[in-house]
Amino acid sequence: MMDALELGAWLRLVATPGIGPGAARKLLAAFGSPQAVFEAQFVHLKQVVSAAQAQELLAEPERATTLLANTQAWLEGAEESGVFRAVLTLGDTLYPKSLLRIDDPPLLLHVHARQGFWELGSSLLSETPNAIAVVGSRNASTQGAIHARSFSQQLAQTGWTIVSGLALGIDAAAHQGAVDAGAQAAGTIAVVGTGIDRTYPRGNAQLAREVLRCGAIVSEFVLGTPVLAHNFPRRNRIIAGLSRGTLVVEAAIKSGSLITARLALEQGKDVFAVPGSIHSVHAKGCHALIKQGAGLVESAQDILDTSGFGVKLMYGRDATSKLIAENPIKTLTSGPDESENDFQRPIWLAQMGYDPISLDELLARTGETAPNLQAQLLELELIGRVERLAGNRFQQVALA
Repeated sequence: MMDALELGAWLRLVATPGIGPGAARKLLAAFGSPQAVFEAQFVHLKQVVSAAQAQELLAEPERATTLLANTQAWLEGAEESGVFRAVLTLGDTLYPKSLLRIDDPPLLLHVHARQGFWELGSSLLSETPNAIAVVGSRNASTQGAIHARSFSQQLAQTGWTIVSGLALGIDAAAHQGAVDAGAQAAGTIAVVGTGIDRTYPRGNAQLAREVLRCGAIVSEFVLGTPVLAHNFPRRNRIIAGLSRGTLVVEAAIKSGSLITARLALEQGKDVFAVPGSIHSVHAKGCHALIKQGAGLVESAQDILDTSGFGVKLMYGRDATSKLIAENPIKTLTSGPDESENDFQRPIWLAQMGYDPISLDELLARTGETAPNLQAQLLELELIGRVERLAGNRFQQVALA
């Protein structure tokens, strides 16, 4: 691990105003190390970066001393909590080799992990890690969240580490699926767009703690980095870079998930997409990817077959319904603790189909009275079989 002088120099380099990743890499290529950069004279710095940037490098940032002290305190906290914490640089033996192969590898990588997950034989340290990114819409549908959680659980059980961004919606469901897979599974990694000492969104604080019990949280941003919109698309290259492939579960046409998919393709990796209803805005991004050649997947086994991982799921292709039965999706729905057995499923549910449908259309199809239909829809909604959409529309949720 780095000593205080080396760590302080790295932190100062990335925290210097006006010195972005590109300028920092030029400086490291020219001078060899952050310490050498700060020992260089103005005339030599100006040969690599602009005069304004050279001046900034010679004026020690006010926050550098505080940042070093805070980072050291954060690292020392691992000794008490029994977890692994590190700040990794490009030359560190624990720096993921797969990230070294991308165009813009993070200069620093803050890692907070379960003891043993990262440093003792993690597949992430190999050239071709057994890891897959699972990403999608923050405003996920119930069906999309079910897919993300189920696929992730099955993949984690067969040796794949699940990588996502700890955002609401699909990201959260993917991490939860990996957590559901249990202590013997491959675990999950959350790549965050803030300092690693912050949790965003706050509602995922408990999920973040669960991630740390079976995997890791990583960030390229220094401690204390707040929520900044431009940092989230940037972290997507790390999500793609840590993974052998990317699965997009739900995505609109303009979506950060499509950025992750594009980056994966640029890195020469597989991209998969789950199809959805032709009427759903959250399916249009996935459909666009499929039209462009992404693998259409209907089950986790489709991914395993394509990747050549050579594993058959323990339950076969009907694993989704079995796994959901064993792990009820209480965190993905807002209904009470009920099962479908508590409610007699109406025979008209088959007539509803799986596309969004308005109340008026459903009344016409079923012949039910409005009060009876609305009461039955409410009960179905509470047990997670029907989802209420905007515009007084409804959509059946398929659990099998």
